[in-house]
Amino acid sequence: MGALTKLTVNGVSHDVDAPADTSLLEVLRNDLGLTGTKYGCGEGMCGACTVLVGGEAVRSCITSIERVGDKKVETIEGCEIECCPDPVQQAFLDEGAMQCGYCIAGMIMSAHGLLRKNPKPTEAQIIEHKDGNVCRCCGYPKMIAAIKRAATAMETQQ
Repeated sequence: MGALTKLTVNGVSHDVDAPADTSLLEVLRNDLGLTGTKYGCGEGMCGACTVLVGGEAVRSCITSIERVGDKKVETIEGCEIECCPDPVQQAFLDEGAMQCGYCIAGMIMSAHGLLRKNPKPTEAQIIEHKDGNVCRCCGYPKMIAAIKRAATAMETQQ
């Protein structure tokens, strides 16, 4: 089929037999059964497929497994803490920041990427960072509030 590629996803090592140019999204969903990451546009424009690679938010639909290399991949399935929502997920729940839910995994992973780089973002920084994560239900105000809430919650946990 392809070359054997070793990927570490959510702390678990996987050997994936796929061509090097296979998208990370395809491997996550089809080979590893991690379907929380969604296919949206297939062009890296909508953000539904956002995951963290080496702690950075990336669009998995346009990221080949070859480009991942030895960096750790984190998906929405890896966010839970002992079967409970992590602070970002909980903030999205508390703020009612989801409607249809299709974009939420990408939104949450994008928020994780932002909060790791900037634990105290301003509203303007949140909006700038969320640019490119599309919500067709237009839940942006609640999502911004959720990210602010998550930042506060994470600050108090430290």
